[in-house]
Amino acid sequence: MTAHDRFFTQAVHAGGDQPVAGSHLKVDGRPIAPSIDPAVTYTYDDMGDLSGALHDGVGYSYMRYGSPTVSALESAVAELEGAEEAVAYATGMAALHAAFVQANISAERPLLAAQNMYGATFSLLRKMFVPGESVHFVEITDRDVVQAAIDRFHPRAIFVETISNPLLKIPHLPSIAAAAHAVGASMIVDATFATPYVMQPIKSGADVVVHSATKYLGGHGDVMGGIIATSAARAAELRMQLRLYGGNLGPFEAWLVLRGVRTLALRMREQCANAQRVARWLSEQPSIAKVIYPGLPDHPDHATARELFREDCFGGMVAFELREADEAKVFRFMESLKLIKCATSLGDVYSLLLYPAQSSHHALGREERLRQGIGDGLVRLSCGIESAEDIVADLAQALNVVRSA
Repeated sequence: MTAHDRFFTQAVHAGGDQPVAGSHLKVDGRPIAPSIDPAVTYTYDDMGDLSGALHDGVGYSYMRYGSPTVSALESAVAELEGAEEAVAYATGMAALHAAFVQANISAERPLLAAQNMYGATFSLLRKMFVPGESVHFVEITDRDVVQAAIDRFHPRAIFVETISNPLLKIPHLPSIAAAAHAVGASMIVDATFATPYVMQPIKSGADVVVHSATKYLGGHGDVMGGIIATSAARAAELRMQLRLYGGNLGPFEAWLVLRGVRTLALRMREQCANAQRVARWLSEQPSIAKVIYPGLPDHPDHATARELFREDCFGGMVAFELREADEAKVFRFMESLKLIKCATSLGDVYSLLLYPAQSSHHALGREERLRQGIGDGLVRLSCGIESAEDIVADLAQALNVVRSA
């Protein structure tokens, strides 16, 4: 069986054999689908067993300490990422915050972070930590710049995105991980855009892999969550933090994400293929100034993507710039779309278009956005699983509306 086939099987079955509370009951069979266990607290006949659940993690005692349904999701994601364990959170941002806190960064041993990233993550680092002291931003795709920053700042951790949001830059994870580990630093990777279907960062040396489960893992726009895949030792620290901070993922939300994981491989296969088709079509349109997609040969990180990603899979995200566009022109284009939805998310079964200047990167301000390369005409398309021809047709008619105006 090929690795490609194996992932499809893993996605369907991972996390499916978790014991459920009440498994001591004598029953003739067990459900195929994971159960939703909504219990907040658990009782035991033997108080020694209760103490073990409360203090040693042997069993379940209180939802903030763990839940069978959440454990099933954590087990599934850990398996798909090739990690020892995973820890689930109420949101992707809660998971990112936990990863940064667990890294124990300081002015003496700061965080080195990619300068181009999701706007909310940039704001989190800028507001919750101290830019220029405990956080330093670098051009993460320039290996010489990264190495110089490592030599200068001796970081505690390095943070990157597998595919950056929204400019779709691809850092070379193996070389960054090797440089980080050489100075005793860990590497934290936001793998939301790639998902474990496209690549598994731990195989490239990552220590901590973070997902916004709201996106591709859930995949249907109906649940919010986050998850960290990492080593057993780090997971134990994260769980202790989670007990105190209380950013837990609920059982129903965990069940929805796990249901989404079952079809992750199928969805990502189609979304990657759709994105490739859409990107090629956009690159031929005179009204488009620039198309950014790692699967196009002219993408500056195309070779890196081919090296690190699953064969012929470059993600489901496409960014492009309308020629000579300002906000009014972009809005006219967005309002003319009929199939593609304009909304502030990604990774769903339906195609979604977002204007970073209006939403994901609005808080940065125009000057910072332009400095990062996010122009006034840039839009970000998350390709869904619709027919690629229908996605292209919708883009074409919207562009025609703009041209005629």
